[in-house]
Amino acid sequence: MFQGASALSLDAKGRMTVPSKHRDALSLQCEGRITLTRHPHGCLLLFPRPVWENHREQIAAWPMSARAWQRVFLGNASDVEMDSAGRILIAPELRSAVGLTRDVMLLGMGSHFEIWDAEKLAQDEAQAVANGMPDVLSNFSF
Repeated sequence: MFQGASALSLDAKGRMTVPSKHRDALSLQCEGRITLTRHPHGCLLLFPRPVWENHREQIAAWPMSARAWQRVFLGNASDVEMDSAGRILIAPELRSAVGLTRDVMLLGMGSHFEIWDAEKLAQDEAQAVANGMPDVLSNFSF
C-alpha cells in the first residue's frame, strides 16, 4: 500500500525521482516497470505495471458507450521504467495534458499514485474543503 505525499521537482528533461521509500517497494513489486496515464481530474496516475494490467483489461472490456473514457485512460497510457537513479521520464504529452511544470506532488493512493502539479493540487484541495464534506462521508469518523 502506497500512502503519503512527497513534494518533488521535475528536471529539465521531465524526469521525476521516485522517493526511496516508494522506489524500493516498486522495485520489488514490479521491477521498476510502471505505467503512467491521465486522469480526468487533472493529474497523472502512476501504477505498478501488474496493477495497471488488471485495470487495462477491465477498461478494454467497457462497452462502446464508454469509448471516450477508454481514450482518456488507455489512449494516454505510457509504459516507463525507473532508471538506476530511481527516476522516471514523464512524456511531454502527459506533462502538457495535466499542466505539470517543475514542482509536483506525488500522492500515495493505496495501490497506485497520483502525480499533481503542486499549485493545482493546493487549489483543488482548498476548493474541496470550501465545498464541505460530501454526503457519502457523513458517517465517517476517526
